[in-house]
Amino acid sequence: MNLCLIGYGAIARKHMEALTQVGGVHPRFLVGRRPEPTETFAAEWGFDRHTLDLDEALADAQVDAVVVTSPNEVHVPQAVKTLEAGKHLLLEIPMAMNLADARRVTELSRRVDRRLMVCHTLRTAPGLLEVRRRVATGELHLHQISCSFGILRRTNTTWTGAQRSWTDNILWHHGAHLVDLALWIQGASNARNVHCRFGPPHPTQGIMDLNLLFELSNRTLVSIVESYNISTFRWRAQFIGEEATLEWLEGKLVDGEGNIVVPHVDHVDLHDQDAEFVAAVLENRDPSITGEKILPCMQVLEAAQASAEAVTGER
Repeated sequence: MNLCLIGYGAIARKHMEALTQVGGVHPRFLVGRRPEPTETFAAEWGFDRHTLDLDEALADAQVDAVVVTSPNEVHVPQAVKTLEAGKHLLLEIPMAMNLADARRVTELSRRVDRRLMVCHTLRTAPGLLEVRRRVATGELHLHQISCSFGILRRTNTTWTGAQRSWTDNILWHHGAHLVDLALWIQGASNARNVHCRFGPPHPTQGIMDLNLLFELSNRTLVSIVESYNISTFRWRAQFIGEEATLEWLEGKLVDGEGNIVVPHVDHVDLHDQDAEFVAAVLENRDPSITGEKILPCMQVLEAAQASAEAVTGER
């Protein structure tokens, strides 16, 4: 499978590490925004060609699939161009910045009959897969899901410390990870009583803090706290049920007494996710994380955005 990668940042590197391990993938075209880093990344990973023009790459008949790892705001236009060019698409989170665009990308993938997989990587984490298994089999009846994410972004750098020229969206990017996690773990297709509050905006980087609450159809309560002001990286989810309390801590699953249930796995290990995408393309089938499966998450995020903006407008 000949690959086109859009982007050369931290997550693009993780995708290349994963796809190199998967095998059967040839780096055909790299698309970047600036000449020097594009050329450097392309040489490092052995791309045949590199360009600053996405249309040039999509016009290459040898390109079979595209991985989008660009800034949040350009995911939709790049996804639309990719699908309209007849290429399969592995789309980094967020799928879109509103529900209508998410539906548009999903419907387009069906209309052109190309595989679309969205990178909700938490769905492939071994520890979280164990929680979902217990819920699905009735071994764990959940009452609450409590999630937190934090990273220091006051200077707008990646987790590797590299400076970025664009700003993140705490609700539609990292919020999407945790909203989808709660829906997926419980096997829910909708949520109700969505309440979201934003903290004071950063002078240049927008919203840096949020608190999000909602209820799943079976009355499981979900609370999500996120901050780009936290001093220590945090990526956690606690599952409180009748039979047990489980906590996922940056890739490790423990029980209520701190005993290890599933050993630590790197939370940005993309191997299983990317391998599933490659297999779905080669086998001409739907991948495990289609656009349709992410639309409920997009619906909750849109309700959260409206809830937060309504309160902000009243202040």
